[in-house]
Amino acid sequence: MDHDEQLKNICEGRATAAPAELCCYSGDGSQIKGRPDYVVFPKTAGEVSQILAYANKHLIPVTARGSGTGLAGGAVPVKGGILLDMSQMNQIISIDINDIQVTVEPGIVSDKLNEALKPYGFFFPPDPGSAATCTIGGQIANNASGMRCVKYGTMKNYVLDLEVVLADGTVIHTGSNCLKSSSGYDLSRLFVGSEGTLGIITKAVLRIAPLPKARKMIMISFPSPENAGLSVSRVFAAGVTPSACEILDKTSVSVLAKLDPDVILPRDGDVVLFEVDGSKTTTGESAELLAKACEDISSSILITDDPVKMKEIWDARRLLGAAVSKLDPTKTRIYVGEDLGVPIQKLPAMISKVYEITNDAGLTPMIYGHAGDGTVHVGLFIDVLDEKEWEKIHNTADRLHLAAIELGGTVSSEHGIGAARGMYLEKQCGPAFDVMKAIKKTFDPNGILNPGKLGM
Repeated sequence: MDHDEQLKNICEGRATAAPAELCCYSGDGSQIKGRPDYVVFPKTAGEVSQILAYANKHLIPVTARGSGTGLAGGAVPVKGGILLDMSQMNQIISIDINDIQVTVEPGIVSDKLNEALKPYGFFFPPDPGSAATCTIGGQIANNASGMRCVKYGTMKNYVLDLEVVLADGTVIHTGSNCLKSSSGYDLSRLFVGSEGTLGIITKAVLRIAPLPKARKMIMISFPSPENAGLSVSRVFAAGVTPSACEILDKTSVSVLAKLDPDVILPRDGDVVLFEVDGSKTTTGESAELLAKACEDISSSILITDDPVKMKEIWDARRLLGAAVSKLDPTKTRIYVGEDLGVPIQKLPAMISKVYEITNDAGLTPMIYGHAGDGTVHVGLFIDVLDEKEWEKIHNTADRLHLAAIELGGTVSSEHGIGAARGMYLEKQCGPAFDVMKAIKKTFDPNGILNPGKLGM
């Protein structure tokens, strides 16, 4: 019996090797490509266990995939083999408000989880731009964060327990339903951000949070991108922790204006969108303190608590990465050098570096990102039919990555390493990279789990 038939037997026919189907799984949101040999649609941890045991025995690579929204090739099967489409494991198993937690399968979409929590007055804080389509399993695998991470933290702050299938088919639990634990190594944190290289997540117990009673947005424009970057440390020094803090350079603002001419955004410089939340009283006080902290370095300040206007602005911000084609329809956004992270005080220096490097290359950047935690997304776009443009953008991305490392930062703040940035991990991590490789070897001695990722 060949592999295709065996996989169909395990999953009751939910497997395919049809070329047209395989092509649909050959990429994600990045430029990385790789076609699987088989696509399987498991529905239970038991099926995943059998698949991995079979793959490990026959040395077949296995790559897990949620919605394929990743921007670093993390879910792309660059070595072929089996592609596990986890989208049919998409149930909310339980909502436990008394213990402020939920138990879910990995294929549940982030926004669907929040829709289910809203009637209880709770929400799941990690808020990536792809929340309408990305899955919880993918968020865990990449330690996703999003626009509200500055106050609420990233995915690692919400994972209490994971059900994980190891390379040989063994099923383990990494934690418990307790809100805290000091029992041995924190295996849950180990699997968060591991990008499917150590095991396949089949269930997750997640902490949730109460919805805030009030929110306000403070939109501030600045005469220079450096001033915009400086505003973040100014706000923290004033004792305000915003729930969101997004920087938009002039190019980003012009893209959003083309996307929606009626969008309410300052048009007189680089913009930082702050949001504060809490009670009505504390929200009002925080908004005033925040505005005062930026008063002397800003061009204009607008404050709103209109939920409709705020939703319009945040919805537009979520579309920014893909909307860059509005600026020049002849060019395409390429996701390289696009997820840099630096210490907050180094944010102005990183922004200056981005302009210096892109000016040298003759490229126009679009700078945006979660400034509240030092994330700088750099949008670069080229004529994809011009080979010289490809060479130029890859050289630029290399310089951007190295600049982030030199400033004490990271080559990936939230999108993951995948197959796109593995070559930088050793330089960024030093001897710790050898420890990572040793962990990988321990969990996956035959190297079947998502090979070609994380520089391994």
